[in-house]
Amino acid sequence: TGDAGIVDVGWSALLGVLAIWYAVALDGPAPRRLVVAVLAGCWSFRLASYLLIDRVMLGEEDGRYQAIRRNWAANLQTFFFWFFQAQGLLDWLLALVFVAAILNPAPDLQWTDYAAIALWIVSVVGESIADRQLRRFRKAPSNKGLVCRSGLWRYSRHPNYFFEWLHWWTYVLLAIGSPYVWLTPLAPIVMLLLILKVTGIPPTEARAIESRGDAYRDYQRTTSALIPWFPKDAKS
Repeated sequence: TGDAGIVDVGWSALLGVLAIWYAVALDGPAPRRLVVAVLAGCWSFRLASYLLIDRVMLGEEDGRYQAIRRNWAANLQTFFFWFFQAQGLLDWLLALVFVAAILNPAPDLQWTDYAAIALWIVSVVGESIADRQLRRFRKAPSNKGLVCRSGLWRYSRHPNYFFEWLHWWTYVLLAIGSPYVWLTPLAPIVMLLLILKVTGIPPTEARAIESRGDAYRDYQRTTSALIPWFPKDAKS
């Protein structure tokens, strides 16, 4: 496609493929294998389809990748090669939570499993709403150069990232009772670090400041970066 954002589509889709493959290949209780496959698969393919349609097919290349093209112009192909390999490695690392949950020996679903399903519903619905609200805002010509402050975006500068991170705690709950439960916090911790320090908030907000300037700086002063909370007074 010529759009490096396709790696985000592949990253998302591969997680669903891994979850389903592990659910089929591993010897865990059937109910939990089914839950992991359905939850991880639906989350994965929803996100992948959203990124493919909204970002790759209908939108311009993500500002993060545009910046990489500028900053790594002399060694762009080498950079992207290793960057794409890193995405595959990250998928494998995150997918360990699926393994831990599937190998939970409890034969029947426990209350923690139902809590996990409830958490999954909240996180996926929340992320879907945030994505839809931002897409609707960006499509309106009158909003060009403005900052989305409506809906969930009034309470968090990155509600989509928040709900994506929250989603990973689903598998921590599903793995309670598994001999590998100690592995599961790794996924939400890694995702939080990536969101806060690496590929999430820093490059996204740098791009937003370039395009929206003081309007976005004011948004930063008044609105929580990740966890939804009531906005502060602009003068405080």
